[in-house]
Amino acid sequence: MTPTAASRTARLAPHRRVHPAWGVALVSFLVIVAAAAFGSAPGLLVDPLHLELGWSRGTIGLGVSVQLALYGLTAPFAAALMDRFGIRPVLVVALAVVTGGAVSTIWMTAAWQLVLGWGVLVGLGTGCMAPAFAATVTQRWFVARRGLVSGVLTAASASGQLVFLPLLSWMIGAHGWRSASVTVAVAAALAVPLVLLAMRDHPADAGVPPYGSDVVEPRPLPRTGAARRAVTALTGASRTGAFWLLAGAFAICGASTNGLVKTHFVPAAHDHGMSMTMGASLLAVVGIFDIAGTIFSGWLTDRVSPKLLLGVYYTLRGVALMTLPSLLGPHVEPPMVFFIVFYGLDWVATVPPTMALCREHYGDEASIVFGWVLAAHQVGAGLVAWVGGVVRDATGTYDGVWYGAGLLCAGAALMSLLVRRLARPGAPA
Repeated sequence: MTPTAASRTARLAPHRRVHPAWGVALVSFLVIVAAAAFGSAPGLLVDPLHLELGWSRGTIGLGVSVQLALYGLTAPFAAALMDRFGIRPVLVVALAVVTGGAVSTIWMTAAWQLVLGWGVLVGLGTGCMAPAFAATVTQRWFVARRGLVSGVLTAASASGQLVFLPLLSWMIGAHGWRSASVTVAVAAALAVPLVLLAMRDHPADAGVPPYGSDVVEPRPLPRTGAARRAVTALTGASRTGAFWLLAGAFAICGASTNGLVKTHFVPAAHDHGMSMTMGASLLAVVGIFDIAGTIFSGWLTDRVSPKLLLGVYYTLRGVALMTLPSLLGPHVEPPMVFFIVFYGLDWVATVPPTMALCREHYGDEASIVFGWVLAAHQVGAGLVAWVGGVVRDATGTYDGVWYGAGLLCAGAALMSLLVRRLARPGAPA
């Protein structure tokens, strides 16, 4: 550290009780909360668009599928763009793209406009605010408490659904589906000033060390060739067994959460006589416990081997899924309540330890590599969302889907445990 930086830090230390990293984390939390609402809102539009415009649910689902795919595939390129241009400019552009995509749907009359607006534009915009963004913030601003911060930022996604979805659902019922588009556009536009005023790209911009460090690190030089760097990071990571193990396990994570439970739990419960309103309410409870589970998982990641945590999470998730067919019924019994609480705690508890393993194995490229691992998560989710419906159509029941997903989770647990722990520099072999 230079004498000037050291003296500046010394002058600031007595007066700065809260490290600026926590302010950046708060702004990041709010942005991810908003992104969660942007990404999940299209699901509320399926029935209204079907009734008003006469589009099939498959056609409407195509727009949602494009949004989900681009959400995952954009993440690694967004992380590289943040290293090239900074976090703040990328977020501002992403929010502007989401605003344009949401506004464009107000006047749409053809299905391709839905695919372009909610699918392409909202997918690209929200992909820049995906968990890979959280990994970038955590890696730059924190040395200590990385697991806890990654857990909090991951939980922001569930918080966004809890805050916005009931409001958007009410607005659609009271004022029509266009009111949801307007609300999402306004929320995205209002987030821009917050990012411009409060977001900082690097601790050096504030003249402070990362949280948990005593060294003010110089701001790194911008890295050119964002797209090339994202592809290069994938090429390099794909030569390691750790990447395929992490990506494979995370694909199963997406398959067993967004792809399976989030998509098919309500119709499966309805098959057993439960009202759709009650099934949706149970999923809302999953979102509540997801926040606590993810934050606690982040806290554990700072203290316990990440691969061991993943092994436990996937094993317990698999057992829970294989017991679900016996729990479904017309009424909510205590065992079903236990399943919902557990699944909420486990929903995305896998994210903080997966981020930690990416940081351990890929260093400065960890954010980009995690973006590719997240892309695998979205591919797994999309594939099982489709397969689940096919199995239900062919067999008349979802039982085979639950049992199959349980076996997949066992495979994810094994893959996680097989990730080798890297030796620390200077440690004995």
